[in-house]
Amino acid sequence: MEDAKLGVAIHGAGWVASAHAASWLKNPHARIVSISDPHLERARDLASRLSITCRLGTDYQAVLDNPEVHVVDLCGPSHVHAEQAIAAAEAGKHLLVEKPIALSMEENRAVRDAVARAGVRSLAGFVLRWNPAIQTIKSLVSAGAIGELFYAELDYWHGLKPTHHAWHLLSKRKTGGSAMLFGGCHAVDGLRWLTGDEPVEVTAMANNKRGWFEYDANVVATIRFRSGILGKTSVLFDCEMPYTFNIDLAGTEGTIRDNRVWSRRLFPGQTGWTFIPTVLPHTSDVQHHPFDAEIEHFVQCIREGRESHCNIADAYRTHELCLAIDRSIELGGRPVTLPLD
Repeated sequence: MEDAKLGVAIHGAGWVASAHAASWLKNPHARIVSISDPHLERARDLASRLSITCRLGTDYQAVLDNPEVHVVDLCGPSHVHAEQAIAAAEAGKHLLVEKPIALSMEENRAVRDAVARAGVRSLAGFVLRWNPAIQTIKSLVSAGAIGELFYAELDYWHGLKPTHHAWHLLSKRKTGGSAMLFGGCHAVDGLRWLTGDEPVEVTAMANNKRGWFEYDANVVATIRFRSGILGKTSVLFDCEMPYTFNIDLAGTEGTIRDNRVWSRRLFPGQTGWTFIPTVLPHTSDVQHHPFDAEIEHFVQCIREGRESHCNIADAYRTHELCLAIDRSIELGGRPVTLPLD
């Protein structure tokens, strides 16, 4: 597969699919051979807008049966991700699955196990791992710029209203899952990624102030990690403010707050915050997300026959933590231990 172009099938031609498709088009080692959606006109519209000439259709099984397809990019609604991901793995296709990959632990395990059995390459859609600010923070923490990490906090604050284009899906428990699974999973994944640690216990509380959602719209969780790091994350869907993704990390030698750094180790004469000019993850616009870098990474993993740091096996742990948070809420704020297995 080093010389031949990867044939890519995009299934689900909605909002995020247009950003994925634009990034696939930029990659010299891939070509889009199929766009499909249960509503054919949506597949046609996406192909037309980006001037893509490829097979169009509605039948997902036909996509999997197509020998030209090497990679399946699943961009449909959250509640169909697990079933479609399992089918793609069993068909021997590499797969990129937008988040969340599953809405229950049963689905989460099933997707993980199907990919492992098939031996295909996989990537979960936690695109913020390629955000420039997140990459900078990861590098600083790994280099010991703030010493030994003892506290980490990431928050996903995104005011959502019934005017949202996918409201009929995201607001329902069956199709949206929960606040943590639908949006807060980005912050949860960021906690795991930046700490390089795994949770052992979580306690969570929630409310639903406006009553617009079938699940609790606002969640706060505290997390104890294996190494002793304390974590906190929250998701607010009822907030009235611009989209915000808070990042706070405290260590024994310094602190990072978004793009502000306090580090006596790096800057011995520091008298105030050092600002790093970078791109922060402070918009929900998918056209702003670093899909180019994410897809370039995935293509290289496939071409080189190696696993991604953001593969389905790793994403399983992020979803497990999200579901443990939801379980703590269901138990009235009682602690839940991990792993849930």
